[in-house]
Amino acid sequence: MASIIILCFPFITFFSLISGTSSHSPTYAAFVVNATKLPPEDYFDYIIVGGGTAGCPLAATLSSNYRVLLLERGGVPHTNPNVMREEGFISTLRQVDSFYSPAEAFSSEEGIPNARGRVLGGSSAINAGFYSRADDEFYNRSGINWDPDLIERSYQWIENEIVFQPELQPWQSALRDGLLQAGVRPFNGYTLQHTLGTKIGGSTFNSTGHRHSAADLLNLAIGTNIKVGVYATVERILFSGLESPGSKKNAIGVVFWDTTGRYHHAMVKEEGEVILAAGAIGSPHLLLLSGVGPRSYLSSWGIPVADHSPSVGQFLYDNPRNGISFLSPTLLHHSLIQVVGITDSGAYLEASSTVRPFPWRVHTSHRRSHSSPMSFSVANIMEKIIGPLSLGSLRLASTEITTNPIVRFNYFSNPVDLERCVNGTRKIGALLRTRAMAGFRFWNRRQAEFRFVGARLPANQSSDEEMGAFCRRTVNTIWHYHGGCLVGRVVDSDLRVMGVGSLRVIDGSTFSISPGTNPQATVLMLGRHMGLKILRERLQKMKR
Repeated sequence: MASIIILCFPFITFFSLISGTSSHSPTYAAFVVNATKLPPEDYFDYIIVGGGTAGCPLAATLSSNYRVLLLERGGVPHTNPNVMREEGFISTLRQVDSFYSPAEAFSSEEGIPNARGRVLGGSSAINAGFYSRADDEFYNRSGINWDPDLIERSYQWIENEIVFQPELQPWQSALRDGLLQAGVRPFNGYTLQHTLGTKIGGSTFNSTGHRHSAADLLNLAIGTNIKVGVYATVERILFSGLESPGSKKNAIGVVFWDTTGRYHHAMVKEEGEVILAAGAIGSPHLLLLSGVGPRSYLSSWGIPVADHSPSVGQFLYDNPRNGISFLSPTLLHHSLIQVVGITDSGAYLEASSTVRPFPWRVHTSHRRSHSSPMSFSVANIMEKIIGPLSLGSLRLASTEITTNPIVRFNYFSNPVDLERCVNGTRKIGALLRTRAMAGFRFWNRRQAEFRFVGARLPANQSSDEEMGAFCRRTVNTIWHYHGGCLVGRVVDSDLRVMGVGSLRVIDGSTFSISPGTNPQATVLMLGRHMGLKILRERLQKMKR
């Protein structure tokens, strides 16, 4: 209860963020309310926990025929300039707090910093904006009961609203040329498809650098059928039949609390469902706290067991990111990912560039001349491996929903992942040796060289041992974690939680592999695809 009391004092500030409207407010603002305005109890056909990358398109789709409640623990994106602008990407990830920042920081047990989306739109509102569809292998291996026609229709529905063809910035053009010169061929031009070689992908930033996210898909919802509650922290799922050991339990609603600490009950109507769309950290976390998980483990925490499901929180994955950064001799425009190199050796290459101010205060003894530049640029090249295969896990740190669970990703514990990283970092080395990269070297008296910021690639790049050590030493996240509620282990092929009625998980926690180069497009599609399937299922039931 103490954690709830702490939340009370900023109520007026955060209520004002969503109660006021302006000419720039999106259409969906008309049905978004602070959770303090929701009644103590209400009934809905569908209750969706998590207003993120999958949750928003899912809610918008289901609202076409049914009454939907979408609950998001964060606020709205359109009032935060850093969230809504491309150049605010790094600031959003760095400026975090314990309760309200759009990005929530957490670290794995390995000590690798990471972040979760905590805002309407979820991680699609704080990411680098790159949009690329899944590879064919993903659909074949996912275990999800896909409808190929709905896949295509769902992608197009999303792309018509929030996806743009980027105008390549100079650094991205140099990357494109360098990848081709390094042998990452052919050049596939601008395409949203996953295809071997070098390509320009889509972006959820428009030509002026304004972000579009999953939240914008709520503009397509039927406003009279949907209610979106923000600053709503779901504490647990409610089940019927807990008093009858051995009987199948059914989800009947959720308990959530608002910023004043007041509790609310949202209940589902007959034939309705509770749907978790809280992501690879949030969905297994909430299942465990609600009593769905390994029986002995839950009992050790004093949590009443609703269903013995041993794999909840297991089979958690995170794609390791490795790469290098160096100063640019010329000022580059700020750019996030626009170009990707899809190699045939198990790795993807991407890049970004940032503009940073010179720290003049460090040199207080020198006056800056009027001709001195006020900013400098850093170019970043990174690689991400296919998969990965290394298994991690999630476990409770507390029975409080506001306490992040403990996660361990076990990066490179599978030797195939390490081999793929070595392949990818070697390709970065080949890229640095191309003509396209020559212009980013600084000349000294003897030779031209890169001025690296942080780690540099080993001098002996032919050594598997040295390159592997580099991968382990420089591992970081690319924020593409997934798993924890895998198909076939926690949910079935239609994403229903096995052993429990009226409960589904529809998000990236059901994935055993990361789709394509970047998962955003696929998770967005998943929300729309599953919404259409649920509507079709309900229609077929009515006709019987």
